[in-house]
Amino acid sequence: MKEIKENLQYIKEKHGDIYAAYEQYGRLVHTDGGPLDEKTRWLIKVAISSASEYQFALRTHINKALAAGCTRDEIEHAILMIAPTTGFPRMMEGIMILRELLGD
Repeated sequence: MKEIKENLQYIKEKHGDIYAAYEQYGRLVHTDGGPLDEKTRWLIKVAISSASEYQFALRTHINKALAAGCTRDEIEHAILMIAPTTGFPRMMEGIMILRELLGD
């Protein structure tokens, strides 16, 4: 986690314009990009990061989903839904990270 934060800081310092454009794009897609409510947007991000096996992103998206009002059951359901498409092991890893974050 420390290495990821340090790398992000490096990108911000060395490539600030690119990072600012990336952040702006993310804001536009997340908030102005369509009809999905905030909880649904975060659940989709949880599913994508779990399916992609991006552990840092999954942890971040789980925390943001919780902050947006998603329940543990909703988050778990989003992770369970990836199994038929991306495989049982990826789903299991996502559940493991959810359980780790929530202290199970």
